[in-house]
Parts: sequence; structure tokens; C-alpha cells
Amino acid sequence: MKIAFNGYAAGAGAATDLVNTSPRVRSAGDALPDSPALDRFLAEHGICPGATRKSDDLAEVHALRDEIRAVLEADEDEVARRAGELVARAGTGPLLHRDANGRWQWHAETAPHAALADELAAVFGTGLLGALQSLGHDRFRHCAAPDCDGVFVDTSRAGRRRYCMPDLCGNRVSVANHRARSRERA
Repeated sequence: MKIAFNGYAAGAGAATDLVNTSPRVRSAGDALPDSPALDRFLAEHGICPGATRKSDDLAEVHALRDEIRAVLEADEDEVARRAGELVARAGTGPLLHRDANGRWQWHAETAPHAALADELAAVFGTGLLGALQSLGHDRFRHCAAPDCDGVFVDTSRAGRRRYCMPDLCGNRVSVANHRARSRERA
């Protein structure tokens, strides 16, 4: 099977987003409570896994989510080791192929009948290794929002990202700061 993805930033970003679906991060509960939610997550990230699905895929992806969080929180050498183990789970390493438009695209080549979680591990592990190699370990961060337990890899050009989910956590901090300024003026 093959899963296509566009570069390490896409793989690291999807890994970050998977980790931040956890109820540990989201006060509203697990953002991947069932298989349809998992399908939406994969579609949103442009990840098209093989058609074969098992009933325990969701539980295995939840376990992978915890493994990836451990990678994101590890020291530099441990990130390299653990992310390498994620890549190896799928059977063979990622390869570069040209897509229909002639652009280079990563493909996670997996062993026949590889589990969905193993296919995703190859994509996410490759993304994390690429981010570590290209950007450095200081881009593996915890969310700066108070009361948020999210983690992320900052793949932005400037490297100034502060929040695991800028639209959510960043907005909450902005609103709280605005309210505090308004109270001071009153």
C-alpha cells in the first residue's frame, strides 16, 4: 500500500494535529471518537490510506496518538530514535515519486496488509524526522496557552508559532487579553 503526502511539514503537521485530538488537550473530549471522525481527519490532511480497514483501527490510531505525543515531548536524540521506529513499523521506508503534475511527493510504502496505524506511523515518523533534520529540536514545543496541554512542531517559516491550535488557543488568549485590557480601562 502507499500513502502519499507532501513533505515533512505535512507529515509533522498531521502528527501534531493527531496528538491534539486527544481529550488530554481538548476540554470537549476526544475529537476522534469514532471511525467517521477518523475518516474526516484523514481526508482533511489529504491522507488516503488503503481501502482495507479493520474494526480495531480506531483503537490503534489512539495508541499511535499517544506514541507520537511521547516523541514530541522527548529530547533530541530520543525524537530521532522514536520517530525512526515509527517509520520502520510500516515495513519499508518512505520513497519520493512524481505525482500526476510532475511534483515530487512522499509515499509511505507499506508491507501488504499493514495496519492503518502502521501506515500513519510511517507518514508521521517521516514528517517528524524531516522537521528535526531541517528545523531542529527547538521547533518541538508545548502550547503557550494557559491551561492547554497541547504540543506541536512549528513548521512555520519564521518559527514563531506559540500555540498548538492557533485558531483555538491563540484566539482564547487574544480574547482573554482583550477582556483584561477592557477591565483595566473601566
